[in-house]
Amino acid sequence: MNAFIFERPSLWQRVRPVLGGFDGPLALAVAMLCAIGLVSMYSAGFDDGTRFADHGRNMAIALAVLFVTAQVSPHRLQKLALPLYVVGLALLVATALPGLGITKKGATRWLNVGVVIQPSEMMKIAMPLMLAWWFQKREGQLRTLDFVVAGALLLVPVALVIKQPDLGTALLVLAAGIYVIFFAGLSWRLVVPVLVLAAVAVTALVLAQDRICASGVHWPLLREYQQHRICTLLDPSTDPLGKGFHIIQGMIAIGSGGLGGKGFMQGTQTHLEFVPERTTDFIFAAFGEEFGLAGALVLLGTFVFLVLRGLMIAAEAPTVFSRLLAGALTMSLFTYALVNMGMVSGILPVVGVPLPFLSYGGTAMVSLGLALGMLMSIARSKRLMPS
Repeated sequence: MNAFIFERPSLWQRVRPVLGGFDGPLALAVAMLCAIGLVSMYSAGFDDGTRFADHGRNMAIALAVLFVTAQVSPHRLQKLALPLYVVGLALLVATALPGLGITKKGATRWLNVGVVIQPSEMMKIAMPLMLAWWFQKREGQLRTLDFVVAGALLLVPVALVIKQPDLGTALLVLAAGIYVIFFAGLSWRLVVPVLVLAAVAVTALVLAQDRICASGVHWPLLREYQQHRICTLLDPSTDPLGKGFHIIQGMIAIGSGGLGGKGFMQGTQTHLEFVPERTTDFIFAAFGEEFGLAGALVLLGTFVFLVLRGLMIAAEAPTVFSRLLAGALTMSLFTYALVNMGMVSGILPVVGVPLPFLSYGGTAMVSLGLALGMLMSIARSKRLMPS
């Protein structure tokens, strides 16, 4: 009688199929940014209640979301695009209805559905998903009308977010959608004129600063606080104790860091609480003060490495949907970092955009984990394809 012996698989043999196909360079970039984020938050927020512990918890949740999302194939993600977009749009409409939206500091951006959520955060993910799905459906038969429809799908939620008002989030949702449309094949003949017009507008704004920022002058299409932010950016000294205070103190903190920084936990501007919002929007100022130009270059280099790896994943993606989604998500992360560092450095207006991995915030961190999980899913789909 033959005896059958069954060997019990080792823990590694059971875990390996789940971990198989993960993109090593992308995981390395995420790990490096998580480490920088934890170090920065400990220094900036160790004396701010439970900020550091909460940031670590949020990061752990985001990494769990990344891991779970990475197990979902791009094909399944494509099926979620339309439902997620419709739900996000419905929640934005509900937020705008009287009596449903929650108003804080003059902005109606939140909705209570058992837990308090910010629907505009969902659109940061739903928008590139939806447009990538749309262009996948139109593969091989793209017409001008298809780009017009894509523009309409983009502008409706952007308009709802602007109405809340939340210009910063609206610009991020708009950017995510524009990236998809551009990667789908939007002609440079349409892109270049817009860029030239933007450059001319910025130049005219700088040259006419004294006249258009004078007392009593009101700009069309912009709210008073938005106008004030732009005028304060052009000359922070016009409101040194108000909106200009953020920009001035941020630049002082970054400049005082010098080449090598003041050292970990040695930031005077930060720990004497001159830097406002030091654990959220202005954490880059705290980081720059303590680690200087050298630390800022390391942080920038890590973000650049992440973006380049994401674009490589997009270029190697097997379908139109996954290629457009990976490209848009990667460039969105680049936009978050660029806008945050730009506003803290006094180059861009203060619009309340968090710095990925570093800034405190639960919803933003989970959205980041979801985006990186989708990027990892696309990378895995290519690596696990039979050769």
